[in-house]
Amino acid sequence: MKRIVVVGAGQAGSSLVARLRKNGFEGDVTLIGAEPVPPYQRPPLSKAYLLGDMALERLYLRPESFYAEQSIHLHLGKPVTEIDAAARKVIAGDEVFPYDELVLTTGSEPRRLPATIGGDLDGVHVVRTLADVDAMAPGVTEGARALIVGGGYIGLEAAAVAAKRGVKVVLVEMAERILQRVAAPETSSYFRDLHGKFGVEVREGVGLDRLVGDGKVTGAILSDGTELDVDFVVVGVGIQPATKLAEMAGVTLENGIRTDAQGRTSDPHIWAAGDCASFPYRGERIRLESVPNAIDQAECVADNIMGAAKDYVPQPWFWSDQYHIKLQIAGLNTGYDRIIVRSGEGEAVSYWYYKGDTLLAVDAMNDPRGYMVGKRLIDAGKSPDAAAIADPATDLKSLLKA
Repeated sequence: MKRIVVVGAGQAGSSLVARLRKNGFEGDVTLIGAEPVPPYQRPPLSKAYLLGDMALERLYLRPESFYAEQSIHLHLGKPVTEIDAAARKVIAGDEVFPYDELVLTTGSEPRRLPATIGGDLDGVHVVRTLADVDAMAPGVTEGARALIVGGGYIGLEAAAVAAKRGVKVVLVEMAERILQRVAAPETSSYFRDLHGKFGVEVREGVGLDRLVGDGKVTGAILSDGTELDVDFVVVGVGIQPATKLAEMAGVTLENGIRTDAQGRTSDPHIWAAGDCASFPYRGERIRLESVPNAIDQAECVADNIMGAAKDYVPQPWFWSDQYHIKLQIAGLNTGYDRIIVRSGEGEAVSYWYYKGDTLLAVDAMNDPRGYMVGKRLIDAGKSPDAAAIADPATDLKSLLKA
């Protein structure tokens, strides 16, 4: 009987084992997770769950009973300590899991502040796991003072939740503007203004020099010499692919675990999917950090393990919730050279990224129609005339028929 072992019980791992059973795979399936809880959604952690609007059980991707019903061996709270690729076995503590095919869905890890600048003080948090948010939650109370380090989506979402709970928030971003790495200046300005309306002090072009405190953080000194009193700190300075186990297995790494278009690594019996995997896309090699990619890529790998031999072709989309604003992103904006602005009703607005005459991506704020049409156009490889996008009289849906 063929044995498939999946290491990493997150969105990708859970999607992959479910797909195997849906496809009719009758062999042995094992899912190993380092955390002591069943696979769960990560996006709501720093939003609805931290706000107390979502119960723990609602975070779970599937009821724990699902795995037993599908004859999936679920091993929780078992960090893998060794992968012996030559012998085809995974070791977690004193347990050994032989495999015929191994899939690494190990995800990513948050970048942390070094201990030399106070990163190891109590009250300094990252936002990645359930345990991270549970540790942070008691301090997110009205009147508390918080420093958010990093103006990417993680930092901005944390700032929004803290502000809604009545926390006095200062957010610092070392780059010239928030979201500089991932979005146009127009999107940055939109969210800078939004956070300002809710009392968040956004400081751009300013970094953190060091944190201070005796065991617990009590203050911060910024790169411009400003001193702040703080009760807690949230670090949102990016994530990196979790590749330690892949390195142990001896597979090739390249900005993550290098795979071919079908998800296979340099070892023909080891596959990878999700945040940790880098794969070929339009002549480049990319790694996508998103829930949709984790699901779609994992399901493609499951199909290929069963012989489908199909390439994974992503249709990238992302989202972020901040206050009452839903940002929806379609496509990848890499290489854009101009932005087309389309205003909608109320606070709705969308920014359309073009490279020459080619539509690359869309950022839509409270504009589901703009997002939906933009995504469908990008997925179909269509690039409407920019003037038509900018004209509020244009019926966007008509562009799909052109």
